[in-house]
Amino acid sequence: MHALESKKRTQTVLVFALTVLCAAAFLFPIAWMLSTAVKAPEDIFTAKPELIPTNWQLHNFADAWNAQPFGRFLLNTLIVVGVSTPFAMLSATMVAFGFARINFWGRNALFLFVIGTMVIPWDVTAIPLYIQYNKMGLINTLWPMILPGAFGSAFFIFLARQFIMGVPRDLDEAAEIDGCNRWQIYWSIILPLCRPIVVVIGVFHFVWCWNEFLTPLIFINDQSMYTLPLGINLFKNAFNIEYEKLMAVSCLSVLFPATLFYFTQNLILGGISLSGVKK
Repeated sequence: MHALESKKRTQTVLVFALTVLCAAAFLFPIAWMLSTAVKAPEDIFTAKPELIPTNWQLHNFADAWNAQPFGRFLLNTLIVVGVSTPFAMLSATMVAFGFARINFWGRNALFLFVIGTMVIPWDVTAIPLYIQYNKMGLINTLWPMILPGAFGSAFFIFLARQFIMGVPRDLDEAAEIDGCNRWQIYWSIILPLCRPIVVVIGVFHFVWCWNEFLTPLIFINDQSMYTLPLGINLFKNAFNIEYEKLMAVSCLSVLFPATLFYFTQNLILGGISLSGVKK
């Protein structure tokens, strides 16, 4: 009995130590970013690097924000995530409802085809997309960042389908007996029950759009239409990198996603587990 308790205590200590090491590995880059953001340029690269600087330069945040029109960049980013996120949540759940609840010929094959699009590298579709957007006159606008997400993502469709398949079909049958059509079943029955997975889709899409760098880099040439990632990249040029300003604005840019995750973390974890991703 004593040996069993000792073994269990040892396992608990090992799991705790491993958890602390993993947490430290993930948190160290963030801590280093915060440290660099408040350092003077001459204190960043030294023989003895310091995680906690002795000479704090808090004005780096204001200097970095005022060095470029980050107010405009923030507005552009908010427009992209604000417009595309609701459409991404709605389109993904609508398509997932069709795959989960409507029987039609070739449904499973079509679903596999949709899921298969996840393995296509974005680089393969970049040139066709550029040609298409150029013909539509959408280059140097925010639409190339809004439209792809607004029409549904294969990953989000997969998540929503797995969640909807866990909702009892008895609810659909009861609604049909009451005279509901498929749209009413989706809108009034299924969608309210999908709140956890809808929140997961919304947060994931928000973070991906917020951090997207390659898409605006290709489709936007006008600096007034830059998003935050492109604006941060302005501190890096061929001759110099202003690390303290780059890290200061990076710290400010993560405030929105971090705040969003803090207030929705319980719904995110619940939605992911209920959609079967953890299995």
